Amino acid sequence: MKKLLILGAGTAGTMMLNKLRHRLDKKEWEITIVENDPNHYYQPGFLFVPFGIYNKTEIVKPKADFFPNHIHAVWDEVVKIEPENNQVLLKNNDPLAYDVLLIATGCTPDPAETPGLQGELWEKDIFTFYTYEGSCALHDKLENWEGGKLVINIVDMPIKCPPAPLEFTFLAEAFFTNKGMRDKVDITFVTPMSGPFTKPVASKMLSGLLAERNIHSVHDFYIEKVDEANKKIVSYDEKEVPFDLLITIPTNKGAAMVAASGLDEGDDLNFAVTDKHTLQSKQFENIFVIGDATNLPASKAGSVAHFEGEVLTENILEFIAGKPLTHQFDGHSNCFIETGYGQASVIDFNYEVQPLPGKFPVPGIGPLSLLGISRINHWGKLAFKWAYWNMLLKGIPFPISTNMSMAGKEEEAATEA
Repeated sequence: MKKLLILGAGTAGTMMLNKLRHRLDKKEWEITIVENDPNHYYQPGFLFVPFGIYNKTEIVKPKADFFPNHIHAVWDEVVKIEPENNQVLLKNNDPLAYDVLLIATGCTPDPAETPGLQGELWEKDIFTFYTYEGSCALHDKLENWEGGKLVINIVDMPIKCPPAPLEFTFLAEAFFTNKGMRDKVDITFVTPMSGPFTKPVASKMLSGLLAERNIHSVHDFYIEKVDEANKKIVSYDEKEVPFDLLITIPTNKGAAMVAASGLDEGDDLNFAVTDKHTLQSKQFENIFVIGDATNLPASKAGSVAHFEGEVLTENILEFIAGKPLTHQFDGHSNCFIETGYGQASVIDFNYEVQPLPGKFPVPGIGPLSLLGISRINHWGKLAFKWAYWNMLLKGIPFPISTNMSMAGKEEEAATEA
């Protein structure tokens, strides 16, 4: 019997486990998934927990609840992949052999990369909402915080869910306004990018919204260290931003075993070198990579993993059949951007086309407004939690095109940015 091995049971790994189990002959293919953490976290919910919009219990469930029948689960830590021997070394179990390997090990924040970030002020006056524990700790902090200088800082790119730091900023502004203490909170958004977002049209819209909400912006800020004694973040060119409460989005890194296996080709961030269209490893033809584990120039987000999964399923089946890989991922991503006060925006883009105004998913109708701000967009964001648990993880297709469509988009807006 041939062996398909999946590393990682997060969003991408669990989704692919379900898709491939339904498509591969059970008499010919044995599927094994390796995972170390038994808990599955709804990571978009980390954004909402600090503000009491979600509670911490509703965004975590057992990973095994989403595994299909007729698969093997190994609860262990991956130490290294040996591609030349078609096997994976584990910390506590015997090596696992494979005919086809799928890497879905994601990425995680690494605050230790920045000097002073994870020091004495960690989870006292410095927090991150990019982990379950950090999100819960920040909720407790915000409940009783009396105000001061609130700084939201992106350490480096790429990060999971690129709009999330902005979403946190907008939600914080609304949160303190609703508490009647907005005048006691000075909010500053600090980023290494030249604007609040990577794409010009979206960046222009979001810059305007930050200014409208009286939120300061500091761009091109590459943090070197945290000066704990004086409560300042300091950039490599010696710019300083003082804080009373720092919300950090630390450097996001792939799994260390990717680097240990030589699949990152020297990338210090441990992202596996991957063909951006076929999702096949550029080094080994029987290795595929999906989601946040890749070095693709696409957003690290659940929607991207979903669109990648549609393409990757077909390419793996073609590879197994000895055929050329004909399905192409175009970098498609769509994201909700919470803007506070029960409203949100939506963006839809790919490798070649930046976010543009328009209606989505039905051209001219919506009901979602691209780069518009509406209550329906917010409801769509909240509704995604149900779709995540009940559709995406189970590999059930969404009624949205895998490849991005230009239908309903206002193309002329790109020339105005």
